[in-house]
Amino acid sequence: MEVHRNLGQGFSEIVYKDALEYEFKSQKISFSREKEFKVHYKDIILPHHFYADFVVLDSIILEVKSVSQLTKAHYAQVINYLAVSDLPLGLLINFNEDSLKYKRFVL
Repeated sequence: MEVHRNLGQGFSEIVYKDALEYEFKSQKISFSREKEFKVHYKDIILPHHFYADFVVLDSIILEVKSVSQLTKAHYAQVINYLAVSDLPLGLLINFNEDSLKYKRFVL
């Protein structure tokens, strides 16, 4: 909320990610940025990996968007990240609206 309150809408995703990183650090919230997740298939690891925007407190996938509206493809992205990460909670946040929009996912 703090990031949206200060920046408003209209910036690219990278700007919001940088601002979120600043906020996490200033609030001493543990996080990883661009966290890599490998995809296991049968007895191999597939060559293409997922990169979640943030993993917060070692338990929450945080995916950042700056789009006119969230779509089913965005929802599927977070669900896939949760599946490969074995993490319990995902948040999809869209900064490109008048008020901050988010969707919560629990697996």
